[in-house]
Amino acid sequence: MKYSSEFQSLCQIDKRKWILVVVLVAVTHLFCQTLMLSYGNALHSLLSENNIQLPEKVSLSSKESSVVESAKVGESFSGTLSSFDDVHMLAHRLKTVDNGDVSEDSEIDESVNEKDEVKPHSNHSVVKTMEIDSDFVEDATIENDNLFDEMVDMDEETTMQKNNESRWDLPIEQVVKTNGELSADSELDANRKSVLNDTKAASVPNSLSVVASNHLDNLSSVTIREINFIRTTGINSSTGDLTQLLPNHGNHSLVQSTVEKKMRCMLPPKTVTSISQMERLLVRHRARSRAMRPRWSSEHDKEILAARLQIENATLLRNDRELYAPAFRNMSMFKRSYELMERILKVYVYKEGEKPIFHQPIMKGLYASEGWFMKLMEGNNKFVVKDPRKAHLFYLPFSSRMLEHSLYVRNSHNRTNLRQYLKDYSEKIAAKYRFWNRTGGADHFLVACHDWAPYETRHHMEHCIKALCNADVTLGFKIGRDVSLPETYVRSARNPLRDLGGKPPSQRKVLAFYAGNMHGYLRPILLEHWKDKDPDMEIFGPMPSGVASKMNYIQHMKSSKFCICPKGYEVNSPRVVEAIFYECVPVIISDNFVPPFFGVLNWDTFSLILAEKDIPNLKGILLSIPEKKYLDMQLAVRKVQRHFLWHAKPVKYDLFHMTLHSIWYNRVFQTKAR
Repeated sequence: MKYSSEFQSLCQIDKRKWILVVVLVAVTHLFCQTLMLSYGNALHSLLSENNIQLPEKVSLSSKESSVVESAKVGESFSGTLSSFDDVHMLAHRLKTVDNGDVSEDSEIDESVNEKDEVKPHSNHSVVKTMEIDSDFVEDATIENDNLFDEMVDMDEETTMQKNNESRWDLPIEQVVKTNGELSADSELDANRKSVLNDTKAASVPNSLSVVASNHLDNLSSVTIREINFIRTTGINSSTGDLTQLLPNHGNHSLVQSTVEKKMRCMLPPKTVTSISQMERLLVRHRARSRAMRPRWSSEHDKEILAARLQIENATLLRNDRELYAPAFRNMSMFKRSYELMERILKVYVYKEGEKPIFHQPIMKGLYASEGWFMKLMEGNNKFVVKDPRKAHLFYLPFSSRMLEHSLYVRNSHNRTNLRQYLKDYSEKIAAKYRFWNRTGGADHFLVACHDWAPYETRHHMEHCIKALCNADVTLGFKIGRDVSLPETYVRSARNPLRDLGGKPPSQRKVLAFYAGNMHGYLRPILLEHWKDKDPDMEIFGPMPSGVASKMNYIQHMKSSKFCICPKGYEVNSPRVVEAIFYECVPVIISDNFVPPFFGVLNWDTFSLILAEKDIPNLKGILLSIPEKKYLDMQLAVRKVQRHFLWHAKPVKYDLFHMTLHSIWYNRVFQTKAR
């Protein structure tokens, strides 16, 4: 009995010690959680996540409220990770909240997987469908997708997607902790700090702190996992209304204004490069080439360097029966360069690539420039050679418009697969031929008119000569190497010269004319200042549909002294060439836009290039131009018109030859000797 009582006493002591140890461990754990987590989360971290309930009701806005069914967070985590483009989609869906409208793009197609293979359409009827003429000219846009393409820097997007590919099959519980704290994944670097730095002011439960933070003013920091979390915890599927998860209306307004702030094409550029600065860049890049030195020497490089010497020492010409000297920066150099191009230039066109993305041109509509060049280049017997060893330049014959039409997943706001497709193509070329590797692609060129071409050709085609309609110096356009391609709206593929010309200056009674859709941020500003404000300024919004309206649009251009050419979603506009086509002096209003054939043409002689900030003073600027100067400008427009026309059979100095010459000219001044 004695030993038994002593043993029981010892056990009671040990039990008390164990209880004390457990209590100390629990207190220590609670204390550590308190230090690491926001106030109030420590106790919840010890409880089962299935017991954490969503709020029954959360205020929607100052006008209305919505009821959210209570749901268990643990039961709602059933999906796998989506791509980073959920950020784009969320932003677009939030854009419709204030007015209560739901756009077509706001519906997410859950059945589309980014990894699904999308096969190009091979039916020739696709091109015919794409060539359907519209009632009047509109800037390039694909179902409003351009609004959201640059919300997030594409370099960051690509990096995030690569980092997340290996985790797409993980359950979301392994990525987002129940207390709202992000898991310590390697991709969450300093550029993507969590939005949960301060949740003390949040009035919603901790499980929703991923989105209900006071730091939602930086939407770009919302990660893939957070967006997926939002989608699985009760956002209205039809509107994508984030306000159900926000504590008050103020945060809702903040989110919406932030989403709009992230749309690059809906805001003025952060930096502006003036025409004079562009000219200095051109001189600098001509004097100091940035192209890589070839890995081995070539006889063709020697021919190009010899041609450069002749161009730089060209005989001075003051007048020429074929060319209008004032319209050129240096007519003597241009003419000598053009003659040498006709005499020695040889181009190899790669046969690789399947239709419709390759070798299938679009001859009508907004993207006709790339199509006409492709057709005329591939069918040319003067410049094209069958043996690549004889070529000075190499042409990559793809259509950026057909690339978008064939591979882009509608409403996905994700163009990664388009860029990957061209990357695979360039790697195939580099593996099959040695010419790409010799110069890193510096003697290769592409011609693309779609707005997305700068992104699609980034990095893997970075050293190529790019002839682009979207010639924006803030999007990587390299002055002196790349070529600004005129965006031509071809109304008739059979007769691209239909309705050419306009009234003489004496019969042009309208001072300035513009009509078109309100794409981008600049056009609404133009209409705000000048629509129905002055009888001399015929500034309109969208014109009605129909043939009569189209002809009315054309007659306005034929009867106006100046045709206003404001930017749309991007810097380029088909109205620039349209104005020249109808012999109306173009007034280009687009910061950072490099005018077509900038390396050879002097745009001051036949156009006005104004800063966007000058819109309020537009009429005063136009009236300040003396009549004599206007007549000279209008004459110059008629003289340079030949350089902006397509012909079924190429004509000397026409748009085909001017494009090819600009590519040749830039290559001449970028070539380096081994």
